[in-house]
Amino acid sequence: MRINYTDAQWYCSADGCFYSGTLSVTDGVITALTTMEEAPPAAEKTVSLHGRLAIPGLVDVHTHGCRGNDFSAANAAEMQVMARAYAARGVTSLMPTLASAPLSRMKEAVELIADLRKAGTGGARFLGVHLEGRYLNPAKRGAHAAELLTPLDPDELEELLFRTCPPPAHVTAAFELDPTGQFLARVLSLGGTAGLAHTCADYDETMSAIEGGLTSVSHLFNTMHSLHHREPGPVCAALTTDVYTEVICDGRHVHPGMVRMAYAAKKRGRFVLVTDSMEATGMGDGEYRIAGMPVTVKDGEARTHDGALAGSLLHLMDGVQNLVRFAGITFGEAVLCATRAPADMVGCSTVGDLLPGRMADFLVLDTDDPCALTPGIAGVYLGGLPLHEA
Repeated sequence: MRINYTDAQWYCSADGCFYSGTLSVTDGVITALTTMEEAPPAAEKTVSLHGRLAIPGLVDVHTHGCRGNDFSAANAAEMQVMARAYAARGVTSLMPTLASAPLSRMKEAVELIADLRKAGTGGARFLGVHLEGRYLNPAKRGAHAAELLTPLDPDELEELLFRTCPPPAHVTAAFELDPTGQFLARVLSLGGTAGLAHTCADYDETMSAIEGGLTSVSHLFNTMHSLHHREPGPVCAALTTDVYTEVICDGRHVHPGMVRMAYAAKKRGRFVLVTDSMEATGMGDGEYRIAGMPVTVKDGEARTHDGALAGSLLHLMDGVQNLVRFAGITFGEAVLCATRAPADMVGCSTVGDLLPGRMADFLVLDTDDPCALTPGIAGVYLGGLPLHEA
């Protein structure tokens, strides 16, 4: 069925602005976006959005869980609960992210995610898998249990991830532990993308990985050497090249001033907002787990018992609104960092933008003012249908 959504101001990723027009959707896919001066295609149904702003559904490519569940441990029903919870908060697509766990459990989780990716979740789409576990530097393990880490084995990786869940697939690893480059090369040859984190890499090692095809730096500044004028490290390499840079914009993982610096340094479309959210997101203070470690959540912050930050409690729309304030940019500029940029980072061309051929996943905002800095969400649409009908 073709549906025309009229009387709305639609987001344009090319310039971060909003334009009045009609979005045409056929069988869940965008078929046209026409301006007010153009006649939209004929449709069986027309829906007015009453002049409100509309943006693409948010895309979170680094999130471990929410609502008391973790993707590394959840069953299919629990993953579906999470998918609906993400969608209700505006995330219509995500890369379920697996932290370190026993290998057998990680294989089971990949299989479940791959099955739900095909069958549908009843909520946010599972684009693929983000593997942020096992292949990390023990010296920068953060909240990952040391006994769950292992050397970078390309054959094991292929068996664990790519044979079950073809791309989009994203692998975060400490690539300085891959001196021959075989692990990174295998990720890329199989169609995956690669992020550097939980790493002791110096500047030269990071630049070598970038030259070898590294896609991104995961949660920039966190679990890596700090920026220093005589030891620039991975942060300098990330900010002075075209790799994508993930940032957890909750004001806890990275100081707002550093967020502003990073945003100013990066080429447009290469700054990616992520949550790195864990199972306590959407819950209250208490005891939780991630990556084989017990975690205490208190006053909105998750830490292991030895004091390390253990993921976040951030919702992605809150990250967008924080970026507006931290970087001093418009809401439209910040939206790019949570929609088109993360989709591009993992090589996904089906979501993240309001263009013909993309899935008709969009959010209707609770304002009709293009200058609004932190609007809320008035409606969530998946495949052109309201969330409760999708």
